[in-house]
Amino acid sequence: MIYRLRAILNATEDVFRDIEIESDATLEDFHNVLTQTFQLQGDEMASFYVSDEDWNQGEEYCLFDMSEGASPVKKMQDTQMKDVMDKSNTRMIYIYDFLNMWSFTIELADVAGPLDGASYPQVIFEMGTLPDSPPDPEFEADPRFTEDEDENDDQYGDDEEFYEDYDDNEFY
Repeated sequence: MIYRLRAILNATEDVFRDIEIESDATLEDFHNVLTQTFQLQGDEMASFYVSDEDWNQGEEYCLFDMSEGASPVKKMQDTQMKDVMDKSNTRMIYIYDFLNMWSFTIELADVAGPLDGASYPQVIFEMGTLPDSPPDPEFEADPRFTEDEDENDDQYGDDEEFYEDYDDNEFY
């Protein structure tokens, strides 16, 4: 099967590509298409993240395993497109170059059969050019983890009253 995907740069200007790729291609194959079509250097770290309908970042698929065996890592080269996307899971986030944070949203638009004589992957539509520098990322705090400021708390969130009974000299 052929996946028709739209990759959109998170930027103020419209910059996107429509790409067709085989469902059994790896995420690394798709990464290579993205770096080429958006004219990225291709020599930086990158990851795909499975996403839900609200674009919440889910499970990560890395280009390289940098964990040094500390935890299991899912790699792009070992993961086929059909393992992370289908008609019910249509969204991913792609981050390229973690220092500059080029951020893209990827959405599955259609699943179709291959066309006779067509070679895949292929870029079927381009809009806009990559800016000279990535847009500033906007991060939102998860409201479940924000706290209301308490006027009796110090900047570290602990009460100074707790430490009043301790003498600084007791620790030397």
